[in-house]
Amino acid sequence: MLKKRITLKQIAKELNLSVSTVSKSLNDSPEISKETKELIKAFAEAHNYKPNTLALRLKNKRSYNIGVILPEIAHDFFSTVVSGIEYIANKKGYNITVCFTNEKLEREINDMEMLIDTHIDGLIIAISKETQLKQSFQHLREAINQDIPLVMFDRVVDSIRCDQVIIDDAMATYNATNYLIETGCHNIALFTIPDYISVGALRTQGYKNALSDAGLSIRENLILAVEDIHSDELIVDFFENQQFDAILCSNEFLALSAIRQAHNRNIKIPKELSIIGFADGFLAQNAYPKLTAINQHPFEIGKTATKMLIKSIEKCLKMQGDFMLYPGHGEQTALKTEHRNLSSLLKRISPLG
Repeated sequence: MLKKRITLKQIAKELNLSVSTVSKSLNDSPEISKETKELIKAFAEAHNYKPNTLALRLKNKRSYNIGVILPEIAHDFFSTVVSGIEYIANKKGYNITVCFTNEKLEREINDMEMLIDTHIDGLIIAISKETQLKQSFQHLREAINQDIPLVMFDRVVDSIRCDQVIIDDAMATYNATNYLIETGCHNIALFTIPDYISVGALRTQGYKNALSDAGLSIRENLILAVEDIHSDELIVDFFENQQFDAILCSNEFLALSAIRQAHNRNIKIPKELSIIGFADGFLAQNAYPKLTAINQHPFEIGKTATKMLIKSIEKCLKMQGDFMLYPGHGEQTALKTEHRNLSSLLKRISPLG
């Protein structure tokens, strides 16, 4: 978790001094005696005191820097989100600093602390797998407590009071599953990510809801949760031991693995096997045969998250005094993805036989 920091008022209270004396001492004012300054500085250092970064930004206008923390770099969805972030940031005169956590909680905490210490104006973050697995969110709460404007996207935490940008993952997979059912598929498999990842649980739920509403049984043996997208062994075993006529994949990596295994077995797509992928990125667009895909609108997600963050930053600048409420409203924006109607849900519909 982020290191807890003592405030000027707390230092003053502990040492029975005025806030003004503490502030002047930490700024090395000649008005304060050497002994008092040494006492205050030693106490501040021992208790991890650092200046209120938001107060400094307010005093000195702003840094025009936005921090972005992402779980991985080799992912078309996240890189396109960054493009959307950069598009709005550049229009508004901001620079961005992007960090990648490699799905590690400790790296996420360290990146957040580093960015805060460089006096960014705000943060945009999609949390790591390990953060969700361990349910460790204290560093996010502490960033908010330090008055850092924060916007989460894609992988979000409902209990964290900050602005969030998401899509309706459950409805997206519901509509995609329903589309497969309407085309005559009745043994629909789901290749997904583990449920401890928020979007994984939502996509699995949408798939199950569609089957239930269509009067089809939910067969747990047709749900394959893959932890590592590079683990082909599980998918090979699935193809060898299960019977299915369609696969809904929670990301384009899984979709391409499914296509590869079908090719290896001379299974014709889409005549003998229908496949729909989640995310219409570079890999999906260049797959052969063309992959039917759900468009998450990552560029729009990046643009929306940045607009929300800058709105919070500008609200901070208008607030006066030492005590400030966190500027985020806890607003959750659910973008309308292309699952809202079937004609646009499936961006490139292959004939499904």
